[in-house]
Amino acid sequence: MSLSLRVADDIHTVPSAIWDGLAENDAARAEAPDAASGPSNPFLSHAFLSALEDSGCVGGRTGWHPQHLLLEDETGTVRGIAPAYAKTHSQGEYVFDYGWADAFQRAGGRYYPKLQLSVPFTPAGGPRLLVGHGDLANLFRAGLIQGIEAYCDQTNASSAHATFLRDADLAVMESADWLHRTDQQFHFINRGYATYEDFLATLASRKRKDLRKERAKAVENDIEIVHLTGGDLDEAAWDAFYRFYMDTGERKWGRPYLNRRFFSLISERMSERILLVMARREGRYIAGALNFIGADRLYGRNWGCIEEHPFLHFEVCYHQAIDFAIRHRLGVVEAGAQGQHKIARGYEPVTTHSAHYIRHKGLRAAIADYLEGERDEVERMNELLEEHTPFKKG
Repeated sequence: MSLSLRVADDIHTVPSAIWDGLAENDAARAEAPDAASGPSNPFLSHAFLSALEDSGCVGGRTGWHPQHLLLEDETGTVRGIAPAYAKTHSQGEYVFDYGWADAFQRAGGRYYPKLQLSVPFTPAGGPRLLVGHGDLANLFRAGLIQGIEAYCDQTNASSAHATFLRDADLAVMESADWLHRTDQQFHFINRGYATYEDFLATLASRKRKDLRKERAKAVENDIEIVHLTGGDLDEAAWDAFYRFYMDTGERKWGRPYLNRRFFSLISERMSERILLVMARREGRYIAGALNFIGADRLYGRNWGCIEEHPFLHFEVCYHQAIDFAIRHRLGVVEAGAQGQHKIARGYEPVTTHSAHYIRHKGLRAAIADYLEGERDEVERMNELLEEHTPFKKG
């Protein structure tokens, strides 16, 4: 089979059915899909990524320039896709390489542009090499990796970075001698709980009491928690949530990445994959958290509020996500980046993975040495934090 690479700077170059078919890397999920449309990972869907492009959150002057790499056979059939972006900065990635860029540029190198294989502004795991689930999947993965390296060489990009990887992609990238980096997140693991009370029963007595008190305190002052998904997601709810999102973004990093149109577009295109957890008091929304629903997990993304209430953040973002996952038999809640405070709420430390192709030999050697120590530190920290989870010991 003869394979070649083509670069698409517009996701609409690829029909959604082809894109979503390749994004579904899980054979069992593909053969027995749930009621929700699109691949099991909502962030890899044509609907989500096209909403980013069509709303202008990527492209233009954002510093995220779509450069999706399409692997085609001799008939022109797309056999693999690497959703990718040429970057002129390192913002919105959640795997930080500012130090690498600064050191290289002080030494006279040019770190930007680089190629980013990730979902913009989304620290959630998933496939980065979309190749479906057939017998030739690894062949197509290898073809995409060769194409990525050739792209960097031809465009003089300093590097390629694939972040929040699943095992299959990581394995083939390591085989191609990409550098392996680890980091830490906190996920809720559903161990077959039938109810939230079943989950609480696995906690130490004092921790269980603390969570019950915390949840009761969060909804004092006549606060009501509501779940909005599918047809319940109207523009009034999005207007309210966008106010929350902008407030949080402006306080944390100055310029939020997502615009108002993006939320309307995902509501139009994938509303059944969205869970908006909203807090309401005296007839108006005062806080909310945006989640996306996958085939086997819930992904927590953005939070904001216009009123401060004790423990409301924990209730809306973390406890409600666990409730939803248990009721809908989802195996995992990925609660986003960072946050050791999640441990007390039943979330556990997990290791995340990324892989990096560095063209300059000197820079590669320096980064490889740094990453060896960083991986050891991540492993040590995870082992330490495991000792502080709220679950019963022994």
